[in-house]
Amino acid sequence: MAKPLRFYLLIILLLPAGFLLSLPRHNAQGQTTANTRLISGTVYDRQGQLVADAQVSLRAAGEADPLAQAHTQPDGRYALTLTGTVPDQLTVHIEREHFQPAVVPLDAEALQSLRAGQPILLPDTILQRQVTLSFWVATLIFIAMLALIAFGKLHNTLAALLGMSAVFAVSYLGRPLSEELFIFSFRGALQYVDWNVIFLIMGMMIVIAVVERTGVFQWLAFTAYRLSRGRIWLLVIILMIITGIASAALDNVTTMLLMTPITVQIALALNINPLALLMPEVLASNVAGISTLIGTPTNILIGSYAGLSFNDFLTNLTPGVLLAMLGLILYCEFVYRRELRAGGTGRVSALLLDKLAERAQITEPDHLKKAGIVGAFMLILFVAGELIHLTPAVTALMGATALLVWVKPDIEEMIEAVDWTTLVFFIGLFVVVGAIQEVGLISFIADGIGQLVGSSLLLAVIVVVWFSALLSTLIANIPFTAAMLPVIGYLTATVPGASSNVLFYCLSVGSAMGGNGSLIGASANMVTSGIAERAGYPITYAYFFKKGFPALLVTVSLATLWLIFHFLVNNPAGS
Repeated sequence: MAKPLRFYLLIILLLPAGFLLSLPRHNAQGQTTANTRLISGTVYDRQGQLVADAQVSLRAAGEADPLAQAHTQPDGRYALTLTGTVPDQLTVHIEREHFQPAVVPLDAEALQSLRAGQPILLPDTILQRQVTLSFWVATLIFIAMLALIAFGKLHNTLAALLGMSAVFAVSYLGRPLSEELFIFSFRGALQYVDWNVIFLIMGMMIVIAVVERTGVFQWLAFTAYRLSRGRIWLLVIILMIITGIASAALDNVTTMLLMTPITVQIALALNINPLALLMPEVLASNVAGISTLIGTPTNILIGSYAGLSFNDFLTNLTPGVLLAMLGLILYCEFVYRRELRAGGTGRVSALLLDKLAERAQITEPDHLKKAGIVGAFMLILFVAGELIHLTPAVTALMGATALLVWVKPDIEEMIEAVDWTTLVFFIGLFVVVGAIQEVGLISFIADGIGQLVGSSLLLAVIVVVWFSALLSTLIANIPFTAAMLPVIGYLTATVPGASSNVLFYCLSVGSAMGGNGSLIGASANMVTSGIAERAGYPITYAYFFKKGFPALLVTVSLATLWLIFHFLVNNPAGS
């Protein structure tokens, strides 16, 4: 046993000596004598966005092979390691698809620092965009996808899938023919998919699937009728308020999906045109949903991109939403005054009343109670989660899982209740929008708007709100919002005073309220139209535009006044 013990003691004594010998030796000035030098820097585009995956190489004059190579990281930084002697001339070459190559020469001072063994940090490099064939191809694919969605030639999800497939087909099958046809790789495309949005929507869909089985929405609609006591003008107001609150707490698409059938039945019982109730409801859902992060799909996109919390939307937009809702209620009462007056007296036969009441029963009160408790905790986490850096997607997933474990529904039925079609639509949309961002179309749009607004925050607020609102009447607001996010990010970084994220709130207001301008402007509009058509009361494009566009003008004007007061007058510093 003595020999092994002496052996281990010797090893223990030699380890520190070996460690000391392995340390790099220093000269009189304290500099390492290791024959390795470090060259680092950061790469941006014209909008100040960090450029990832750019190839960076260090080259000596007259040498064909680079002395060192690297790629920029997601934060735009790169690091090159030079070993051996330092040549008299060195240049850093930066190349990336869809950008003009850049050459950064190292001056005499930098070369001297390298020879002394000191690391050097090069000035930031700005890459200029390069318009190639891929730019036009990606732009045409994006426009074609929007056209298919706008004119209803294909289902939204199929149009997005077709656009995504076309982008990949051009990138992989076209590249052997011409390098200019390459847009991005599959790995590069996945970087544009916002998985926070995907998992937030999925979690909320599971929660909603449990809640809607309880019959609470049908009960709310019938309760609104009973509270109105046959006064149809009051019924409209109550239904708009219920729809608005539900849209803010859940989302406007699901709210209209659940509210529309019972609203049609109530309208027929009162002998009035169901559209006189459905149109105010869907207009209210698009307006009121803006007040929370989860109220509209566009807010989910904006919140994830800009890092805005549930509480941010609640505190900054709710007063403006309430102002817009007041204007919307007055507008609807005026526009539908003839239909409401021409309705019945509000007296409904006892048989029909019993039938409506039967369809508006709370079928699973115990499940509703559990959903209410879980929903309350989710609301607390949505509001306070930013303090512990808890993302809304994680809150939604935890809430959905807790509800499934507690209620114990048929898990396969709940998973099937998730609208996977919508999730696939978002993934395809992210890829197509990522393609036009990759090739530089978004950058050129950002440049154009930036030159238009200059350094005026007031002008930027007005342009973003109304540009978003008016274009959302022509383009479905979800793909429009996804495409505009990088533009707003650029303006937020360049327009003085925009650091308060006011322009992201402007995009929220414009895109969601702008959805009221046309039938294709928002998903909730199309859902409502589909159910109404099956009931025998179709909502045509012309009818929706006639009633909805003036509502857009009223609500967006009031919301714009609030944004200007809140961010520019009440808080001129933009802090």
